[in-house]
Amino acid sequence: MTSRIGIYPGTFDPITRGHADIIRRGSKLVDRLIIGVTTNPSKNPMFETDERFAMVEREVNAMGLTNVEVVGFNALLVKFAQKQGANVIIRGLRAVADFEYEYQMAGMNQQLDEEIETVFLMADVSLQPIASKLVKEIALYGGDISRFVSAEVEAEVLERVKLIGLKGDY
Repeated sequence: MTSRIGIYPGTFDPITRGHADIIRRGSKLVDRLIIGVTTNPSKNPMFETDERFAMVEREVNAMGLTNVEVVGFNALLVKFAQKQGANVIIRGLRAVADFEYEYQMAGMNQQLDEEIETVFLMADVSLQPIASKLVKEIALYGGDISRFVSAEVEAEVLERVKLIGLKGDY
């Protein structure tokens, strides 16, 4: 029997409770789950890749999942999955807009390697509205992000906001 190796890729800028939910649930579907922390300059990251990597690694360690590891990558997702020996790509979905984009990406990935399956996990209903982009925006405008991220991530985001400076009329 072949080992099921899954990849859960993302920028995780920052890692949210929604990401943690997908990691926890995804880890039950595969023998080994690799969290791929990638670069994506088009997303205008708040944290550098190495900072996000450390953040994700700390959060995963706090979950106590023994079959999960964190790996950084800057490559085509399918190439990264092949290099890791993965046969599953796990993607989290929040809304219909996510599905349309992810459906297209899954189709393209299948064209590149039909041996790698994409599995979609719906975020827990209570976590569906959470998006890293919105967490950063709320923090930058002085809002409370404690419901969306762990206390450690919240502290890191707020420290970064201090460096960047608050925005808006608060």
